[in-house]
Amino acid sequence: MTDLEISTDTSENRARFLHVPVLERETIAALAVRPGGRYLDATVGAGGHARSILEAAPETHVTAIDRDDMALETAKANLAEYGDRVTFWRGNFAEFPYDDERFDGILADLGVSSGQLDVVERGFSFRRDAPLDMRMDRRQDLTAEEIINHWNETDLADVFYHYGEERLSRRIARAIVERRPFYTTVALAEAIARSVPRRYRYGRIHPATRVFQALRIAVNRELDSLETWLERAPRALNVGGRIAAIDFHSLEDRIVKHRLRNCPDLKVLTKKPIVPQPEERAANPRSRSAKLRFAERISHEGRS
Repeated sequence: MTDLEISTDTSENRARFLHVPVLERETIAALAVRPGGRYLDATVGAGGHARSILEAAPETHVTAIDRDDMALETAKANLAEYGDRVTFWRGNFAEFPYDDERFDGILADLGVSSGQLDVVERGFSFRRDAPLDMRMDRRQDLTAEEIINHWNETDLADVFYHYGEERLSRRIARAIVERRPFYTTVALAEAIARSVPRRYRYGRIHPATRVFQALRIAVNRELDSLETWLERAPRALNVGGRIAAIDFHSLEDRIVKHRLRNCPDLKVLTKKPIVPQPEERAANPRSRSAKLRFAERISHEGRS
């Protein structure tokens, strides 16, 4: 660890953990929320989409999942007024006991949330200095610092290439291994910037952006979890129930698209993904890469 320590003041952290739900109206329409329906928000965050579901029709119930303790505590505070219409479960959405319950709609808003990015000491962003953490579930041992300082050059390059689609992955991995150890986000970002050709340092995005995405995905096993969720979650839908996913980059989107299409018990209802309207992109620039896909359960086949 470093001299930069993570705050344990839960009330302070909750106040900073803010998240604007993207594609809010479109998501409620996609789920076809009905009175008395039971819904699963598999990545509840601060509770924005869950609140929309609870307000869309009377007597709806939401089961809210998140592996991030800060997010879950924030959601509990934000949704307290709904009482027993909300049930909370902490953990990875891939590990939820889907065979035990049935839902009329299931939603996952994928990737890192605005709240996680904005709480500096979580280490998801390199805009300000912080420990190399990036854990969504802070109970786990693996951190970005462990990967950067202890994985070999080949494994680092593979992570940067496959999870960040970074074309200069081998060059960056070699520079990191030569200059490590690294303990903070800014130190790593600066080393990455120095390792790439000069013309890449002043492009549209910072040269560390793809590497930080790759590290976050690797730390949290995001793509493996997404694959498992898309395999298991549809079994928990009632016939006519819908599953929806909001993703933010091509790696996620390819998995969502093909998994929904290839599930024999689902009918895909989005030939093309739904994207934010110009007004939403202007009001919330972080929504600009969001894509919503959804499908409907058409049979009971495959259920235990």
